[in-house]
Amino acid sequence: MSAPTAIDAGLLERGGVRLEVAGARATITLDRPDVLNAQTPSTWAALRTIGEQLDPDVRVVVVRGSGRAFSAGLDRRMFTGGQVAGEPGLAEITARGPEAGAELIAEFQEGFRWLRDPARVTVAAVRGHAIGAGFQLALACDLRVAADDALFSMAETSLGLVPDLGGTLPLVRLVGYARAAEICLTGRRVGAEEALRIGLVNNVAAGDALDAAVDDLVTQLLRPLPGAVRETLALLTAAADGATEEEQLLAERTAQLRRLAELAALARPQS
Repeated sequence: MSAPTAIDAGLLERGGVRLEVAGARATITLDRPDVLNAQTPSTWAALRTIGEQLDPDVRVVVVRGSGRAFSAGLDRRMFTGGQVAGEPGLAEITARGPEAGAELIAEFQEGFRWLRDPARVTVAAVRGHAIGAGFQLALACDLRVAADDALFSMAETSLGLVPDLGGTLPLVRLVGYARAAEICLTGRRVGAEEALRIGLVNNVAAGDALDAAVDDLVTQLLRPLPGAVRETLALLTAAADGATEEEQLLAERTAQLRRLAELAALARPQS
């Protein structure tokens, strides 16, 4: 398994990100275990570039952290006022002014946003801490499998900040407004069993069985035809976004006609 040569290896290294591709599966690993896979702007740039350049034949993407944590959130150096490995810290984002600052945050958000594209299924394999930006990265994925030691926390408000990497929408979709508000405003830690009970994760596995549980899920996700998976994810996304009944029924029958046409083409004898 190896990273596609088109993706700048130096960018991945600066971001503390490792990419492995094996056929239809890609595995993205946050690889800074000495700081619990804390994230920097270079991390988000690396993730964004992976999303832009990932081989279209990849159908399932697994996101994980190396060592004992998924991601403990922002690199603490971002709060010190200076740059972080040549990238802007929080003070510099503010200093750029509202318009330029918003543009910069929008670039950061793209590192997570592509994980919600129906073109492929994304799975977060969460071990240990998933705090702040780490929690939002897990929320950006379609599915989450947690080790029994996983701890989720939206810690931004305790730092005087807000979640700004796209985590608020999927959190509300998963657990509802009131519970999402309580989780965000208190910053408390949600353990694996509670996360499973409230619908935050799809499955919980013993720590030493997490990788096997993710592998089994990936095998199941790769069984259907790619078009069926893509169309179904798009339908579910539309439903979650608040499509009306009529809009959803129209989307379903339109998608089904596309599927029937593709199946007919596949069944047609090749000349």
